Amino acid sequence: MSDYKVKKSDAQWKEQLDPMQFQVARQAATEQPFSGKYWDHWDDGKYNCIGCGTPLFTSSTKFDAGCGWPSYSESINSEVIERITDRSHGMTRVEVRCKNCGSHLGHVFPDGPEPTGERFCINSAAIDFAPPK
Repeated sequence: MSDYKVKKSDAQWKEQLDPMQFQVARQAATEQPFSGKYWDHWDDGKYNCIGCGTPLFTSSTKFDAGCGWPSYSESINSEVIERITDRSHGMTRVEVRCKNCGSHLGHVFPDGPEPTGERFCINSAAIDFAPPK
């Protein structure tokens, strides 16, 4: 486990986040497909970590993967996302977390569009949208 810059107790996280955000970001839960507020959201802007506000994804890399979760072909840069092997639920996947606070975001899969070929499948409860300033 990485040594994250942002460190809070569960009580502090529960005070900051709503129950679904806490379950997803701090306990690695997954929201139901087609239920999150950003799966079908197409405004221009950035998607920031719900835990610490770090910009993670931009609307220019968002695409409709048909999976029911917000999907992005790449993160803002390679410094904001941590990749961790996840062997839960009887399968091997690559979990993605915010590198700054350790919030669980979702998973990345090798079935996205060019040029990256990746699909970052992200829970709406783990991100917050910010329109351009």
